Amino acid sequence: MGIASKLDRKVQFQRNVGTVDAFGGVTEEWEDHGDLICALRQDISDGEKWRAGEVAASATTRFHVRSSAFTRDIDPRDRVLCEGETFEITGTKQVHPGRRQLIELTCARRTDV
Repeated sequence: MGIASKLDRKVQFQRNVGTVDAFGGVTEEWEDHGDLICALRQDISDGEKWRAGEVAASATTRFHVRSSAFTRDIDPRDRVLCEGETFEITGTKQVHPGRRQLIELTCARRTDV
C-alpha cells in the first residue's frame, strides 16, 4: 500500500497577512495560502506528550504532506485548517532526508479555549 492511499485528509494552509497599525499593534488576518493539499493526520498520544513534559491544555498532531516547493515553504508563520479545526504549526522537517518525499508538520491545537 503506497503513501498516496494514506494521505486521506484535505488540509488548507493559511498565512498571516496582518499589518502593524499606527500604534505598533499587530493585527492578525489570515488568508488561504495555496490549494487544498492531501495529508496524513496522526494525533499524538497523551503518554508521548507527558514524556515530553508538555503541560498546557492542547492537542498535538502531526501532518504528513508530499514534499514540493510549496510545502517546503510552509513554516510556523502559517497554520493548518483540517476538518473545521485550526492547528498552529510548531515545527517542520523532512521525513526522508535527502529523498524529499514527505514533509512532517508538528502542530498544536488549544483545547482549553
